Amino acid sequence: QLQLVESGGDLVQPGGSLRLSCTASGFILDNYHIGWFRQAPGKEREGVSCIGRGNFVRTAADSVKGRFTISRDNRKNTVYLQMNSLKPEDTGIYYCGAGRELSLRPADFGSWGQGTQVTVSS
Repeated sequence: QLQLVESGGDLVQPGGSLRLSCTASGFILDNYHIGWFRQAPGKEREGVSCIGRGNFVRTAADSVKGRFTISRDNRKNTVYLQMNSLKPEDTGIYYCGAGRELSLRPADFGSWGQGTQVTVSS
């Protein structure tokens, strides 16, 4: 059974940093494109960043460019999202998904984990 587990979310002050992890069990993560998505209360899930097989990287929202970096460690079967200079509008539940398309559309991904909560507040 394909399963992803997200971790690393926390309460952090504006300007702070967090590193989220997305670890796979039951399959080899490098065989898939892996995307990070987030969902704020009352809003739809949106794409944040995606890393493809062979480390072809695509970053989503303009609001995260220059602040968020996606990477993968195939030895640990894990994809990371390094988030710097966090803002209150980055608050939400962050999910990772595995997909066959290099995309930022949630509909192109599956095997969602339970998500990890990120709260940016003073």
